[in-house]
Amino acid sequence: MAVALALLAAHVEGTIRGDASQTITGGAALEAAQEGDLSFVQDARQLGRLKDCRASAVVTTRELAEDPRLQRFTCLLVADPAAAFMTLLQILQPPRGRPQRGIAPTACISPTAQIGPECYIGPGVVIGDGAVIGRDCDLHAHVVVGPGCQIGDDVILHPHVVLYPDVVIQDRVIIHAHAVVGADGFGYRFAAGRFEKIPHLGTVRIESDVEIGAGTTIDRGAIGATVIGEGTKLDNQVMIAHNCEIGRHNVFAAQVGLAGSCTTGDYVRLGGQVGVKDHIHLHAGCCVGAKGGVHKDIPPGETWIGYPATPEAEQKRLVFAIHKLPQLREQVRQLTAEVAALQAELSRLREGHTRAA
Repeated sequence: MAVALALLAAHVEGTIRGDASQTITGGAALEAAQEGDLSFVQDARQLGRLKDCRASAVVTTRELAEDPRLQRFTCLLVADPAAAFMTLLQILQPPRGRPQRGIAPTACISPTAQIGPECYIGPGVVIGDGAVIGRDCDLHAHVVVGPGCQIGDDVILHPHVVLYPDVVIQDRVIIHAHAVVGADGFGYRFAAGRFEKIPHLGTVRIESDVEIGAGTTIDRGAIGATVIGEGTKLDNQVMIAHNCEIGRHNVFAAQVGLAGSCTTGDYVRLGGQVGVKDHIHLHAGCCVGAKGGVHKDIPPGETWIGYPATPEAEQKRLVFAIHKLPQLREQVRQLTAEVAALQAELSRLREGHTRAA
């Protein structure tokens, strides 16, 4: 879509420095931007990436625009370049519209299910007995909603999402393709030489404004509910085990795994591939770096890294010490040789003293 730069500026209450008559046709990262593209510089670290940039205009701050490297560009000056750029990108490259409201003829819907107004129910969707779907929901192709599930308003379930029976989804939740919510937890007891399955009779509750990535799995509670708190965002292929209770506005990157009965406070952040032992509590505002292995509770607001995860400063000291090991090894080798030489010299002196006596 071609849009005048002046019109784009009005959308974000920005000021143009340079040629306001330009027409913008798209948005791109600094290195990939070509003539007609809009790009952005959020902070000084990005200025070095401008060398090969050919964007027609750059969204940035008034302060950054004074840098000599930005002088050759038309600049759209705003307070928050990243936020403004994302707003404008949706104008330049509008997302696809939602599907037409209605129920596909190949959908299989129980006569006891309730479907709210203005919903889209796609081809091959299965909705079980007693399930309740709120208003203005999108259930894309081959979604399965088990018996007794309750889904709120404005929920989007992408293709092949599976909700096991009695799962509760509140309002404005987005669940991406192939996510599975409400499968049995990994719970067994060893008796008489065999692993016996522990019944999982609880459920899962997903609170409002949660987004769940593709291929993520959230197991139902053995007793009671596994809970994902309001506003939490889970990346692709995250694993939440039975009876975990995740606080509000948590953010978990890809391949995070929480073992059973873990709990978190609000605003907890976990980097990619973090693993958390069962029955651990992550207090509000704490953060764990990528690939961290958490074996004990983390206090509020602290950042832990490493395996096993420890406070960031402590882990960095360990890493620095490890990096010095080759140097220390060489020093020990030299000291060992020097000690051996001294011992030999001492033995020689003792022998000479003995002969003299």
